[in-house]
Amino acid sequence: MANGGPVEHGYPHLETVRDAVTALYKRLSYDTIHQFAASVAPADVAFCDADDLHLGAQRVARELVRHYRLPDARMIVAFREMEHAANVELTAGPEYFVELNDRFRRHRRDIGAALAHEIMHVYLHRVGLSFPGTRDNEILTDTATAYLGAGWLLLDAYREDAASSQKLGYLTPEEFGYVLAKRALVFGEDPSVWFTSAQAFTAYVKGMARARQDEEQPPLTGAGWAGRRRYARDRHRAQDHRPVAAAGESPYAFAPGPGGPLRVTFPCPTCHQRIRVPVKGRVRARCGLCRTVLECDT
Repeated sequence: MANGGPVEHGYPHLETVRDAVTALYKRLSYDTIHQFAASVAPADVAFCDADDLHLGAQRVARELVRHYRLPDARMIVAFREMEHAANVELTAGPEYFVELNDRFRRHRRDIGAALAHEIMHVYLHRVGLSFPGTRDNEILTDTATAYLGAGWLLLDAYREDAASSQKLGYLTPEEFGYVLAKRALVFGEDPSVWFTSAQAFTAYVKGMARARQDEEQPPLTGAGWAGRRRYARDRHRAQDHRPVAAAGESPYAFAPGPGGPLRVTFPCPTCHQRIRVPVKGRVRARCGLCRTVLECDT
């Protein structure tokens, strides 16, 4: 939690975020992820200063439990002085104890954001999905919260000006925007209409631009002229069995197929699982993980 301190920007955790999206599709399946096509509604997690603190927190927690489809999970919410924004005690259930930082007594509008992250910890614990190391596991939790329809609350809790700042979660604002944009491209949902923070909207716009770039990489037909030219050069070198002089960040790689013909591998722009297709011109590929149909020019 950035509380008055500097807020990190950019995409320092992007590879871990992409790994997290892939892991969600692998562990939960296409059908389960599409059960979360509708995000949690703002009215269902709204919290105003006139609401009773504990009753209101319990109400929001119950709504997030319902959204995550954890009907037999009961959240006991308490407040105390602590360094982090919140903490959850992961046990066998069905009761889970969530502690929120005392600052949320005064910033009640952000209680939903803190609970969204902590209850996602419970969800991932129950489905048996985790990453090694605290940092990567927290990035997984932020990514899952955003991709499964409650992470817009975390981005909306980001506010920054010359005198103060606040940000919840481990992802940067732009990374939250990126994951929300990836979700929006899959489900056709625009979360920006729910933002009350102008800085959150700006971060979402930047994240959408970065997410669009994933759809504009060769060998996808949406690639730009420069990318297509570089790809043609690298393909020619690969066909001549010469080292490919592609840029270090090139998403594609060439390798002989089992029977000898050249193949190219590249990440699916939706779930980031690597796809392998033959190098033979126009090809339509279907990702076996997220079922996205991709138009390629190999």
